[in-house]
Amino acid sequence: MAKPTLKPLNRQSIVITGATSGIGLATARRAARGGACVFLIARGEKDLRLLCEELQGTGARVAWAAADVADYDALAEAADKCRRLFGGFDTWINNAGVSVLGSVLETTLEDQRRLFETNYWGVVNGSTIAAEHLRGRPGGGAIVNVGSTLSDAPSPIRGAYSASKHAVKGFTNALRMELLRDARKGGAPISLSLVKPAAVDSPYDRHARNLVGYAANIPQPVYATHVVADAILWCATHPMREITVGGGGRLIASFYSALPGIAEPLFARFAPVLKRDRGSDYEPYEDGLYDASDDGLDEEVYYPMVRQFSVLAEARKHPGITAGSVALVAVAAVATVLLTQRTGPTRYRVLRDRLDPRGWIDAEALRHRFEDIQRGLSESAEDFGHRAEEFGDDARHQAQKLFKRGKKAVSPGKRAKYAKAARGYAEDAGKAARRYADVGGQYAKDHAREGGALLAVATIAAAIGAAALESRRPDSRVRRFAKF
Repeated sequence: MAKPTLKPLNRQSIVITGATSGIGLATARRAARGGACVFLIARGEKDLRLLCEELQGTGARVAWAAADVADYDALAEAADKCRRLFGGFDTWINNAGVSVLGSVLETTLEDQRRLFETNYWGVVNGSTIAAEHLRGRPGGGAIVNVGSTLSDAPSPIRGAYSASKHAVKGFTNALRMELLRDARKGGAPISLSLVKPAAVDSPYDRHARNLVGYAANIPQPVYATHVVADAILWCATHPMREITVGGGGRLIASFYSALPGIAEPLFARFAPVLKRDRGSDYEPYEDGLYDASDDGLDEEVYYPMVRQFSVLAEARKHPGITAGSVALVAVAAVATVLLTQRTGPTRYRVLRDRLDPRGWIDAEALRHRFEDIQRGLSESAEDFGHRAEEFGDDARHQAQKLFKRGKKAVSPGKRAKYAKAARGYAEDAGKAARRYADVGGQYAKDHAREGGALLAVATIAAAIGAAALESRRPDSRVRRFAKF
């Protein structure tokens, strides 16, 4: 299957709808600056004349036709004019769009139908006319449809607009598959791209029909219109399926796609608040839902912080350079780690040693601790033995003395006195023995607790070490279990 042959920008004729405001205006100026022949389509004749004179003043070849993209016949007539003046066109850009700010339930069906007439049917009309023309053009050409990140993550107060962009996305993807099928059957190949801008610094809200009754804005991050224009013209010269301009919009869309049950309550609560412009008074501008708003050529409305570059779009436009840059950074990081390794333990080895279970317990210190306990128990036992021996010698000596005195005593009173002294001595000896026994028992109990705790720690350390050694074996059961 042949691929479309897209010419360089300075050799192309480009049709742009919605060319007098916002993204369309930025695209027309950039295309003319790049040397392309530009054909402008919009509803307002006054702004079309002004823009045509401006671009012709820079030496560009420019022509225009006033037409409503919702009117198929008027749009087809504008395309015929482009063929007569430029001999046809190589790229058709469907950019025209309108919006309504307000709840879906508060937006009349008439307003919603009108919005779809422009946003959806305008894309259908333009794509159909462009496809019929490019099928017969040698090398084919490109159709670029401007959608929105709201086709991936809808938003409150912009419900009708989000729905129209969902429709544009579905139509674009379906038409692309049909064009691929036609190319296989011998038709001219046509590149069909969908550009999805996030928040853009354009008169989008000023030209919208406002039903909320307060000034609205777009939450940050906001991108300049020329960033989207560059992505559109890139698709005109490079076959691309889809490109998102603005990482903020891509992040929100990914969050919504992954966790819609969480995202929807959050959007419902915070989106209307974030989109309210509390720093500006509400001014009822003349909206462009039904009629053209000839309020001059406004490309931007100058948000306080406007990004002039989209990393996501550039990465999408240059996937090879992006992949190479990432690979270079990875190689540089690995090389830095390897080159900074010196003699002695390296960072990797230190980390590995910290994660090694065998290093969690100091076996040598544990062994010394056991030896200290054993030595203490032995010394305490010897001390109790010496005390008991001394106590036994003293008791024997005293008993002998009392026995001798009792034998020498003649009167019963003295005998009774010696007997009483012997009983008192026996009671004191018994108390001392009990005291020694209690102290010895408590000492043994305390050291038994300590020894039991250390024994438990040693057992756990041994089990962890055994598991670590087991995991190093190729047929390790631990390793097989970890895979689950």
